[in-house]
Amino acid sequence: MFDDRTHAGQILAEKIAALNLKNPYILAVPRGGIAVAAPIVTKLQAKMGVLIAKKIGHPLNSEVAIGAIMPDGSLIHDNQYISGIGVKQDVFDQLTEQARKVFEQRVKTYEELIIKNHEIKGRDIVIVDDGIATGYTMRAAIKWLQKWTPTSVTVAVPVAPTDVTGKLRDDNVGVVCVDERDVFEAVGTYYKDFREMTDAEALEYHRLAPNAIVRL
Repeated sequence: MFDDRTHAGQILAEKIAALNLKNPYILAVPRGGIAVAAPIVTKLQAKMGVLIAKKIGHPLNSEVAIGAIMPDGSLIHDNQYISGIGVKQDVFDQLTEQARKVFEQRVKTYEELIIKNHEIKGRDIVIVDDGIATGYTMRAAIKWLQKWTPTSVTVAVPVAPTDVTGKLRDDNVGVVCVDERDVFEAVGTYYKDFREMTDAEALEYHRLAPNAIVRL
């Protein structure tokens, strides 16, 4: 169990440093991922930006993704799957609108820290979050990133289900995970302190991390 997100990031930092990435760029997922990423940025002396994507959750279980809004604002979803699980189009449209409002607010909040397309090419991209549950949005965001030809993409998280990490590896994505679980509970159960972070707190973690300025 991790004491808090900083503790988890310190452990991850040692594992990522062992990869000897030549040109790393740390992409943190707000909000909690920024706190995890801060010790990694310090250890690697790497640049840090943010990756913003927003899951569209099932109306009966928000943890189950039925779509996602990508970093460029585009929507990905599977109409056949959505209709197959009984989600009507008007309900999906409403959920999408709600998710887009959250996405747009995050873009506004973290505007100066969002990675630009030209910054991806030829870099070793390391995506950091405080944990993964279903992995749908993460996998979708990775496909979006790969369009811009990074040298490599690695997902670094303290805890994740083995089926999700397995799918990532099948997609030729590097995975650094401290605790992979066959039977997975909510991400917060693996932390002693998993209090909800505010945007102001996340931005402060970013401000204090060395080399956190994202513009090249």
